[in-house]
Amino acid sequence: MIKINFKLGNVDEMMTRYQQLLTYIKSAVTRNHSEKSINSILDYISTSKQMELLQNFYETTLEALKDAKNDRLWFKTNTKLGKLYFDRGEFTKLAKILKQLHQSCQTDDGEDDLKKGTQLLEIYALEIQMYTAQKNNKKLKALYEQSLHIKSAIPHPLIMGVIRECGGKMHLREGDYGQAHTDFFEAFKNYDESGSGRRTTCLKYLVLANMLMKSGINPFDSQEAKPYKNDPEILAMTNLVSAYQNDDINEFEKILKTNRKNIMDDPFIREHIEDLLRNIRTQVLIKLIKPYTRIHIPFISKELNIDTEEVESLLVSCILDNTIHGRIDQVNQLLELTRTSHSVDRFHGLDRWTTQLNSLHTTVVNKIA
Repeated sequence: MIKINFKLGNVDEMMTRYQQLLTYIKSAVTRNHSEKSINSILDYISTSKQMELLQNFYETTLEALKDAKNDRLWFKTNTKLGKLYFDRGEFTKLAKILKQLHQSCQTDDGEDDLKKGTQLLEIYALEIQMYTAQKNNKKLKALYEQSLHIKSAIPHPLIMGVIRECGGKMHLREGDYGQAHTDFFEAFKNYDESGSGRRTTCLKYLVLANMLMKSGINPFDSQEAKPYKNDPEILAMTNLVSAYQNDDINEFEKILKTNRKNIMDDPFIREHIEDLLRNIRTQVLIKLIKPYTRIHIPFISKELNIDTEEVESLLVSCILDNTIHGRIDQVNQLLELTRTSHSVDRFHGLDRWTTQLNSLHTTVVNKIA
């Protein structure tokens, strides 16, 4: 009756029936039967998009469980309520839930009870998501490392997917692109195993990390990722990789514009697009200036499809990190390139070699004479 009323949208009747059901858990039915029934209802109701209804449902359940002493059901309901608070961005309320959940998995000494490894990982996953959303990398890093050291658990792949995805985001923000790539790949495999829709999102993040680490390896060459290469949601990222690896800046920018929804609507990807653009512009710039000793900045601007101020900013950055050796003549809008120490050494070496050959030639001629 509860599920039927939920499907029909009869919220008041559904809550009345559910409250009646909860009165039976104390003595009328066995512990296992009541737990199974309530778990089934909680999972069914959790599909609702009505946040207030879900909150009311979970809080009503927790109130009834105060005297029932059913720890597993209490843990599951609190976890669902915590996830709801996370989705709503109510981090203060979520922190209180996490504190209660942590206390339920501690020894008498106040340490984490490693015998409850599976439950601990569920708590860590929720807490890690909160720190990721808050961009609190210090706490996130400590908890992430802690979660990977729990060996007593048999976690659901979905939980490990969440932990690895958040770890990937943390490492990418730190500029550790290699580790981010590893984390996103592990997250993708876990999501794929659990059948979660997050797998396609994580595959996009994997591609992002792959480009930022300037890898020449196509991420879709792996056995796990290959089946998704032509997925409509992934296709834009596939094309983006191709343009990036070919240093085709015009095609790269065109793909970004025409696939805004699939790429730019994701806040995390959008956060790193500027880094990608800077990388590809730098790669094109290096190829462009290679034959020259002097080159006009407006010409570079035209080739890179950015204004002269952005070109100057890019040139300054490249000169400071020694990617380019030269100086900017702002008055004449010129980039003047200088020989690198390697080129100078090579020139001096050739000069010495030429001098020695001339000396040898003179000696031989004198002997013949």
